[in-house]
Amino acid sequence: MAWAKSFYNWLFKTKLGFFTAVLVLFWIKTYWIYLTKFNLGVQGSMQQFLLLLNPIPVGMLLLGIGLFFKGRKSYWIILIIDLIMALWLFSNILYYREFSDFLSVSIIKTSGSTSDNLGKSIIGITLASDFWAFGDVILATLLVAFKVFKIDVRPLKLRVTALIELLACVLFATNLTMAQKDRSGLLTRTFDNNYIVKYLGINAYAAYDGVKSAQASAVMAKANKSDTNTVRQYIKRHSVLDNSTYTGVAKGKNVLVIHLESFQQFLIDYRWQGKEVTPNLNKIYHASDTISFDNFFNQVGQGKTSDAEMMMENSLFGLQSGSAMSSYGTSNTFESMPAILQQQGGYTTAVMHGGAGSFWNRDNTYKSFGYQYFMPLSYYKNKKGYYNGYGIKDKIFFDQSIKYIEHLPQPFYLKMITVTNHYPYNLDKQNQTIEKTDTGDHTVDGYVQTAHYLDQAIGELMHWLSATGLDKKTLVVLYGDHYGISGNHHKASAQLLNKSSFDDFDNLQFQRVPLMLHMPGLKGGINHTYGGEIDVMPTLLNLLGIQDSDTIQFGHDLLSTNRPQIVAQRNGDFVTPKYSRVTGEYYYTKTGKRIKHPTGKVKKQLEYYSNYVTSELSLSDRVITGNLLRFYKPSWFTRVNRKDYNYKKKASLKRLHKADKKKKTSLWYQNGKKSTKSDFQTDAPELNK
Repeated sequence: MAWAKSFYNWLFKTKLGFFTAVLVLFWIKTYWIYLTKFNLGVQGSMQQFLLLLNPIPVGMLLLGIGLFFKGRKSYWIILIIDLIMALWLFSNILYYREFSDFLSVSIIKTSGSTSDNLGKSIIGITLASDFWAFGDVILATLLVAFKVFKIDVRPLKLRVTALIELLACVLFATNLTMAQKDRSGLLTRTFDNNYIVKYLGINAYAAYDGVKSAQASAVMAKANKSDTNTVRQYIKRHSVLDNSTYTGVAKGKNVLVIHLESFQQFLIDYRWQGKEVTPNLNKIYHASDTISFDNFFNQVGQGKTSDAEMMMENSLFGLQSGSAMSSYGTSNTFESMPAILQQQGGYTTAVMHGGAGSFWNRDNTYKSFGYQYFMPLSYYKNKKGYYNGYGIKDKIFFDQSIKYIEHLPQPFYLKMITVTNHYPYNLDKQNQTIEKTDTGDHTVDGYVQTAHYLDQAIGELMHWLSATGLDKKTLVVLYGDHYGISGNHHKASAQLLNKSSFDDFDNLQFQRVPLMLHMPGLKGGINHTYGGEIDVMPTLLNLLGIQDSDTIQFGHDLLSTNRPQIVAQRNGDFVTPKYSRVTGEYYYTKTGKRIKHPTGKVKKQLEYYSNYVTSELSLSDRVITGNLLRFYKPSWFTRVNRKDYNYKKKASLKRLHKADKKKKTSLWYQNGKKSTKSDFQTDAPELNK
């Protein structure tokens, strides 16, 4: 037993033994969390081995820093480093649970612009088992405090410490080499952060993301006009003809864009306990004068809602990491929908939103987009019970918006952003008019209640449009911005859809969101083309008959008969009518059957789609991170000057009323200078007490 005693003395009485114990505890904990808290899509023995291995190299490298210090200080520095790694792991557990992605430098830097209701959201998703992320730190600290680990004050020889750090680097290099062999282009062509974590680990991902963020800053500094020419040539090569049948059919009409927060396509015609969840939206969806798309996908990344807005207004993708609106909305040059409509169609452009103006940096970004007016929460009465999570409840928001809408000179381009159907899908009892679902997943079960409430609010707004006659002059656009139920709720999703199982392929197909274009006289019907948010801007501009030639847009007219129908996801996955790619595997879209042994012809087609998506995402990123539009301006477009816009309530409303009085085309003037507020009928209990 001499060897056991010797090992015991080494483990509990030497600094190197303590370091080894902390590293092993960190390794076991991290591997357990990989398996239980993340959905990394690990397949095959190589990926399983690398997932097991990857916590060790970077953990050894970071914890080894403490070995350079002497005495008691060495022990506490090792524990502090272990605590920092635990905090990073814990934060990623919570973030991943709702966003199916990992924290990035960009998200952390811009968290101040997205922190509304954050505390409540975090509490709502935290599980007791998440705190096992700190288990090893607590255990090691207690063992030191109670002197189970004896403090070894003897300094380690520098060459021993250096050798440990060198070994860590060799292990990481081996890990990286094996990962690159299994996944070619891991660090150069990967858009899905799950790959980095499953191959290299959560801490290596943090370093990788930091380098990517630094590279993005360098890209802007080095960007030049030739980069813009490269992008323009790509867009020209892949351009398609707009559908001439629909060109200008909505010319001169108002455009009302209703942003359906977290609203997924499956809710259309969905019933719970025999009751329609969205009867008003169902009616619009199936109307003969509505073009509805049943294969329309959200394409957002970490920027979620802000990514959807970036695509809708600019036909540019959000970024691989963070939010483009938060990071670049203030500084970049854009050629956005509001600016184009104002210049080419004489439109009044406005956004109304019952949430904080700083959220997603909207109060700055909208100026860069060329919005003349932005009415955020500060424009609305916010009494007790009005606010729900991320803004004024939708019915109250619409009710209070009437006084602003009726003063907008026509034609107007107005975006209204709803928020009640936002995670965590909580709704006070007096507004609950449908029962929760019974999946047992508390994150999911309230979703039908908030969606039903949103639908009721839409019904009230549509009734007002009809009562005032504004519906006859308006193209109404309704779209879902992103998923409401993330990919971390497979079991609950399967229950909602009455499926026996729900896998990553199903989750990719679950990214469908509604898009409806509704206008009296419009030749409607359900359109089965495959498309996404990147395609909305060119579609709308064609319908409105608005000049947009020579612009940098990555989308295509959804009504075009020869559009490519390749829908890129922000992580590099894609969907086409025939094939889909998710987490590196290929499937037949119609059947969900995995393509294990593709023929040469199929393999060539899949490679084309993959390269198409990679190029499209990369070039769009270059436009934003390089601020390339500063180098290019179509001859017909006047560059937006942010200084022309002021969203302070008093100054903005004064400017609006001045424009209204000058043009005399608003609903208020057309109604004989009388308000139409009485035509808006709501059953909101907060307003009917």
